[in-house]
Amino acid sequence: MAATRFQPPPAPADARTLRERLRGARAVFRQVPGTLRLVREADPRGALAVAALTLGLALLPAAIAWVGKLIVDGVVLAARSGADADRVRVVRLVAAELGLMALQLAGGRLLALRRELLRGALGNRVNERILEKALELELRHFEDAEVYDKMQNARREASARPLSLVMQVFGVAQNLVTLAALSGLLLRLSPASVLVVVVASVPAFLAEARLSGESFRLWTWRAPEGRRLNYLEWILTRDSHVKEVKLFHLGPLVLDRYRALFRKFFAEDRRLALRRLRAGVAFGAVSLAAFYAMYALMAGRAARAEISLGDLTLYIAVFRQGQGAVQAILQGVGTMYEDALFMSNLFDYLAIETGGEAPRVRPARAPPRGHPGEIELRGVSFRYPGRDEWALRGLELAVAPGEKLGLVGENGAGKSTLVKLLMRLYDPTEGEIRWGGVDLRDMDPRELRGRIGAVFQDFVRYQFTAAENIGVGEPAHVDDRSRIAAAARRGGADALVASLPQGYDTVLGGWFEAGHELSAGQWQKLAVSRAFMREEAELLVFDEPTAAIDAEGEHELFQRFQALAADRTAIVISHRFSTVRVADRIAVLHAGALEEVGSHRDLVARGGRYARLFALQAAGYAD
Repeated sequence: MAATRFQPPPAPADARTLRERLRGARAVFRQVPGTLRLVREADPRGALAVAALTLGLALLPAAIAWVGKLIVDGVVLAARSGADADRVRVVRLVAAELGLMALQLAGGRLLALRRELLRGALGNRVNERILEKALELELRHFEDAEVYDKMQNARREASARPLSLVMQVFGVAQNLVTLAALSGLLLRLSPASVLVVVVASVPAFLAEARLSGESFRLWTWRAPEGRRLNYLEWILTRDSHVKEVKLFHLGPLVLDRYRALFRKFFAEDRRLALRRLRAGVAFGAVSLAAFYAMYALMAGRAARAEISLGDLTLYIAVFRQGQGAVQAILQGVGTMYEDALFMSNLFDYLAIETGGEAPRVRPARAPPRGHPGEIELRGVSFRYPGRDEWALRGLELAVAPGEKLGLVGENGAGKSTLVKLLMRLYDPTEGEIRWGGVDLRDMDPRELRGRIGAVFQDFVRYQFTAAENIGVGEPAHVDDRSRIAAAARRGGADALVASLPQGYDTVLGGWFEAGHELSAGQWQKLAVSRAFMREEAELLVFDEPTAAIDAEGEHELFQRFQALAADRTAIVISHRFSTVRVADRIAVLHAGALEEVGSHRDLVARGGRYARLFALQAAGYAD
């Protein structure tokens, strides 16, 4: 098999002007206010505590440096004078410095504690916002790879980037205050030193900002292949794949692809890390040379007795700390830039428009409840977003209240697409669907879906208890054990639940400790029971409801189905003609068009597509 060829990420445009770069930086830093709002939502008191501690700690370095200068000058004076008062003053200054250092230590520890607490609160708030937005997204968003990449990019850094950005904002503010205080001391000794401190650190900042931008572009471009890497890992670690992995000996193939992707990612990360190392060493040398040049200048002044030994000590401490503060500010701004780039992913995701399901009219319309309404398809055509071909074309169909309609057709004929339209997971591209005379687009989607009970072909296997697996069919009654038991009886899952180790309280699936795995047919019985939790449902939709059930289970299910759905409209999608033949009418879809409609007997007599498919299936049983 030919090796997969990977294309490198697009190189940054070097032709960008300084004005364009500054405009881009301003756009990125607009993420800061939004991030600070998230902090205020997550933990307002914690944010205020962090701000206060940051300001207090920002002033301490200058105070400690000044007391240190006084100590050195005091020691020199006491050594010369030999007076007890001078020695006592030195001891008091040492005690004062000890107090300031203790305050700095305690403040730093307390700030670390508040930061850790804020990390948990903010990470949880950001994840909540991501999940809340996911609930607002429509089906079209989940089936759009670009939107899915936005979600994954937002989720990947959700736990770290928001707090990092906030801490960098506070850190930059802290270092600015510290630098202002230190600059006041430096100006007293050497005004030129302030300029040297700033200028010597600027090249390192520019290099770091550029590398941060490249790091972000690398991570963003990598999102689709990152999902592929996760998928390859998932294939080798999930129980649902292990049989085919073992049978077809897929392990080496999948693992080789995993390794190839990892090596590619590692090579990209290594190149970026080496560039950061080279830039760090080069510009670190510039800063070091600037420090020792100024150190030599001030040492010469001290040797000529132009400044005191305490002034020299103060200068060394303040210059080094000032240089560190400037570098910390510039590095913090560079890191803020990178964090803000990642936060732009989050805010882009949160800004996805989701008003497509809103009713066209206010207040929303709704047909009367209590009995099924007629469902009418009037010239319904549909094609998926970004597709040119039609999934459905020109459907004209009326389903009478309480009618049982079967839907048949080959894979891709449009059966499941029609169900999506009925549930208003999509709107028709052309035409309209009416329920009790009301266009679905004029109804509240929650109101509409509350009238429908469904079993999907790709039903969910919730890693919950057996009771919850059934109860989630009507979340308002998820703890109503009597209603759950009644739904289990209707869906044929009561005997299954009775056989479980803890009955309804048995945790199902293999994800969690003590989980009890079920067969496909047993899972499907729970899914069918879930549909019957909606006792007020006017429409029941069964999409291949017997695909994983044996023949005896299928017969029992449809006996119950006919009795329980007697006063409800029902749509049954199936490839088994033994399933759909019990329907009042059968609609045959082919290539998105409605080809035939009638009862089983009428369609067989007509000798069309349905009759041919039925004969083929019957011949298989006869043989």
